[in-house]
Amino acid sequence: MSSAKQVMMSTFELSASERLLRFLESQGIKSKLIVPLTPDASTRNYFRVPWKKVKAVAAVYPEPFDPEFHPYLDVTRLFVDNGLPVPEIYAVDGQSGVIVQEDLGDRQLFKVYEVAHEDECEEYKERAVSLIAQIQKATDKAFEKQSIASRLAFDEAKLSWELDFFVEHYLGSLRKETLRHAETAELKAELNDIAAELSERPRVLCHRDFHASNLMVDSFNRLRIVDHQDARMGPVTYDLVSFLLDRRSDVPSLAELRAYRLMLLEERRLLGLDALDPDEIAREFRLMTIQRGLKAIGTFSYQTAVCNRGAAYEHFIQPTLAIVLQAADWLDRFPTLRRMIRERTNSTSIAN
Repeated sequence: MSSAKQVMMSTFELSASERLLRFLESQGIKSKLIVPLTPDASTRNYFRVPWKKVKAVAAVYPEPFDPEFHPYLDVTRLFVDNGLPVPEIYAVDGQSGVIVQEDLGDRQLFKVYEVAHEDECEEYKERAVSLIAQIQKATDKAFEKQSIASRLAFDEAKLSWELDFFVEHYLGSLRKETLRHAETAELKAELNDIAAELSERPRVLCHRDFHASNLMVDSFNRLRIVDHQDARMGPVTYDLVSFLLDRRSDVPSLAELRAYRLMLLEERRLLGLDALDPDEIAREFRLMTIQRGLKAIGTFSYQTAVCNRGAAYEHFIQPTLAIVLQAADWLDRFPTLRRMIRERTNSTSIAN
């Protein structure tokens, strides 16, 4: 074994905080005042750290990485090159598994919603929809730069895997149900149709988790994008569905959703992107709502039943089921899925 590999292995025998302190010392920072931050279902550890003359957050990964091929760094470079507001990277040490970046504070957009006036919340939402269009405008650059994001996609296999995750953990882990063979086959056929149809839709660059927990309001009241390392190609409506419907406690009106769909199309037009048929986008949005909603319910169920984190996730399950049902009713498709949701929620039709 080479000496370099031996050093790397010995480094990773240390805890995340120990590795971080060693790295900071190598940068001439002697203070040990690092503050652990709680990650959201992440394998990474985050710390607020002293960094020269600015505030910083350090992400400490569980293993070493090559900075040239690291998803977070790769997508950050892509976003920066396209003028998208992501945190500035201050330092990287792949051998220690450390990335030091700009500290954007603690004002996640969902927290701002809780205290802001209705008009102010609406302004933030409009700015967020504009950011979705700006991300989509970077699609061609992602391919030109051969970004990792250009080589990943919500293809049929990925979409199907997420739907299977819903079946496994909502019906299985959480509810402990075993479906009848015929019912399983009917549900599987409908879920396969959803994945197949969405995989055939035109693809653009997507953040992948574009919701109010991953948008920060910085000290200058600007919206900033975080947690973008999983960016990939997907349907035009993917990020919009995520932004409007992820972790929502109520069911939106169809008029509200239509207004934001049209807003996205207008933002795309202003950026010179291809014009899209509003009716086609409405149908895609509904299919995407079902797929993304079921995927989210699978995650909430897994976190609740397997990871014992129900306090943070379980209360989102019923509202998300209602949102999925609303979309399926609007499409007037997927009778097995609709019946199963109604049987498990006592929901009536909520399309409005």
